[in-house]
Amino acid sequence: MRFVSAGLAFAVFLCALLACGGRGTSQAMLSTKSNSKSALLLTGAQQPEAYLPLLQNKRVGLVLNQTAIYDSQTHLVDFLRQQNINITAIFVPEHGFRGTADAGMHVKNGQDPATGLPLLSLYGQNKKPSPEQMQKIDILLFDIQDVGVRFYTYISTLHYVMEACAENKKTLVVLDRPNPNGHYIDGPIRKAGLASFVGMHPIPIVHGLTVAELAQMINGEKWLPQGLECNLKLILCKNYTHQTRYVVPIKPSPNLKDSAAIWLYPSLCLFEGTPISVGRGTPLSFRVFGHPTLPKNTFYFVPKADEGNKKPMYEGLVCYGTDLSQRVKPPSSLELQHVMEAYSAFSKKDSFFLPFFDKLAGDTTMRLMIQKGETESAIRQSWQKELGLYKQMRQKYLLYPD
Repeated sequence: MRFVSAGLAFAVFLCALLACGGRGTSQAMLSTKSNSKSALLLTGAQQPEAYLPLLQNKRVGLVLNQTAIYDSQTHLVDFLRQQNINITAIFVPEHGFRGTADAGMHVKNGQDPATGLPLLSLYGQNKKPSPEQMQKIDILLFDIQDVGVRFYTYISTLHYVMEACAENKKTLVVLDRPNPNGHYIDGPIRKAGLASFVGMHPIPIVHGLTVAELAQMINGEKWLPQGLECNLKLILCKNYTHQTRYVVPIKPSPNLKDSAAIWLYPSLCLFEGTPISVGRGTPLSFRVFGHPTLPKNTFYFVPKADEGNKKPMYEGLVCYGTDLSQRVKPPSSLELQHVMEAYSAFSKKDSFFLPFFDKLAGDTTMRLMIQKGETESAIRQSWQKELGLYKQMRQKYLLYPD
């Protein structure tokens, strides 16, 4: 089951990693200490000496998708099978095992045709492994590339997997990967009344954590039901800091096709709670935004059905808007001006904000202040106090230097 081809540009992956020395913690299975600023960044999956001993002679369940690569030619499933690890089930998140399912589309149970392994959906009617499924494994391993944003649902899947492991007294091994948006923290803290699958935790939109760090925070802040705690084994990245510029070697979901889309995603995904298109069904998804009724200008796009977008918004219609696809540097803050400008130009303001917007924002203040015509500076100021408290709390769970 090789679905990472030999032609993958691994050289790009290596050259883009401006790695700095890391540090380990007592909870990590492998130290990340390094004195060399030019040392090669290694993901958790690239350190088999740290996790293979945990899996040997056990029935192993995997939580992963197409991003769980061992190296440029080998998916982690293939590598584990080569090491004679007994994989009994693969649990798959939103977008499916191969990362091609539409956003929001239920993922069905199935079987991987290449290996015959059962594929068990965690994005549909069942978002948490059932007790019956957990009885068939001895240990669970999580390896999914995240993008460091609260409403990216892979971390919601992490939460439910931790919950299932805690309830069934199973260990969860987390193979950590760098956060491509890990260099800054911004946005409102999710309020209690707006918890959902796109906002499981009271954290800001851009949370500044890797998956392993978030897993520690979920445990430490007692966010699992009834104060449960998941037994974690964390395999940390080597030679990584939160300031490392990291290029994700495989797109983490169908519409995050390059670094520019990943950088813009925290800001442009807010449009998913409005009538504005973010370019789904075009080569520029999450690098553009537009609508058929916005003022005509020199930039426009026409959505068409493609992989991951079987029925894109405004299919076949000309959408006028803004092109941000030439972004060459990551932002240092959440960019509210895009939503504010679109709202200002949208003719039917009463129908601009959909109920989903508040769930994505994590609060109602952002929407209300935009509607009142407040400045971006004033809106940003509204979340600074709670953001400061979060940053203090976050320090307890960091596994890498800022």
